[in-house]
Amino acid sequence: MESSAALRGIRTSTATSSSSSPPPGAAQAHAGPCAACKLLRRRCSDKCVLAPYFPPAELLNFATAHRVFGASNIIKLLQELPEGQRADAVSSMVYEAGARVRDPIYGCTGAICLLQKQVEGLQAELARAQAELLNLQAQHKSLVNALLSPQLPSPLDGSAPFADHIGEPWDEPLWTI
Repeated sequence: MESSAALRGIRTSTATSSSSSPPPGAAQAHAGPCAACKLLRRRCSDKCVLAPYFPPAELLNFATAHRVFGASNIIKLLQELPEGQRADAVSSMVYEAGARVRDPIYGCTGAICLLQKQVEGLQAELARAQAELLNLQAQHKSLVNALLSPQLPSPLDGSAPFADHIGEPWDEPLWTI
């Protein structure tokens, strides 16, 4: 009981003391090791390449990246990059590692393919909606034209077929019984 309370106190103090990560390239101002050194159980020096990018509160991010890429590969990659690009590289590695853990076969590629299929489906749906909109606009235009256009000629003006027979009785009945 006593040790679990002590652990909770340590977790609480760690979470509250490092709620914001230090800016990349900043010297390590806290006494505790970075997440990488904590996970690898080694002493964290002031010159630790990983400390600015994996603060103590982000242990899970480093653990995931370490599981997929390995600490030495992460360190080599960061050392080869200019300081301005390192934060983006770490962010990309953490994202790729998370995707690779969720989907070991396809990783980020699977997520990209899924998103591309969603885009294609949405584009097809948009094309159908646009076609329906054009159809409805054409119907609306046709109805407006029909309402505004002159009506059929009056039967009394003489231009209608059979106008000469208007008003005359039929010589023959239309039907016979």
